[in-house]
Amino acid sequence: MRILVIEDEPGISGFLKQGLEEESFSVDVAADGKHGLEMALSGEYDLILVDWMLPGKSGIEVTREFRKSYPATPLIFLTAKDTTDEIVFALQEGANDYIRKPFHFEELLARIRVQLRPKTGETTVFTLGPITLYTESHRVEKDGKEIALTQKEFALLEYLIRNKGKVCRRSRIIESVWDIHFGYDSGVIDVFINSIRKKLGLTKEDNYLQAIRGVGYMAQEI
Repeated sequence: MRILVIEDEPGISGFLKQGLEEESFSVDVAADGKHGLEMALSGEYDLILVDWMLPGKSGIEVTREFRKSYPATPLIFLTAKDTTDEIVFALQEGANDYIRKPFHFEELLARIRVQLRPKTGETTVFTLGPITLYTESHRVEKDGKEIALTQKEFALLEYLIRNKGKVCRRSRIIESVWDIHFGYDSGVIDVFINSIRKKLGLTKEDNYLQAIRGVGYMAQEI
């Protein structure tokens, strides 16, 4: 899961980034409202944490503009404001929840997890031939037998299966699975693909994870 933190106080944003990454979230940080909105509008985030008082654009302005394009992405306000009218106003403008500063990290984490719970009707089980992937329990089975994958192997397989039938470019895989947004040796993807194939017992004829020469990979039914 990818979280964007829009917060101009370095101490708070650094604290959030470290804490959330320790909980296995991928975290990006923006220090002002304008930059934060640009990042949020990329559509790459599963949840947004936004401070109310920000340079450039306020949290309210960010929320209003973000909601025009992404009405369903969870957004939580971080705010020192505490009057009922102010909180109601934030919720009316599009916030899903809010937490008052100062806050306990455990409470914020609980609120984040509530927002990221699968919604009714949301797919949590994905299949690829004899492979079944369960996102909620972080489990993979082949022909009904559970296969142990590392966290990154699971994340890579999930990314490919969620995009089944589409060519996934190496740069997008690196950004989405490894959360790296600069020049990086994408050969690591091949290493992980080979490991996944080996653990799943996929032969060369089992072309469920197809390499697209010079481009990337594609999960496909055969």
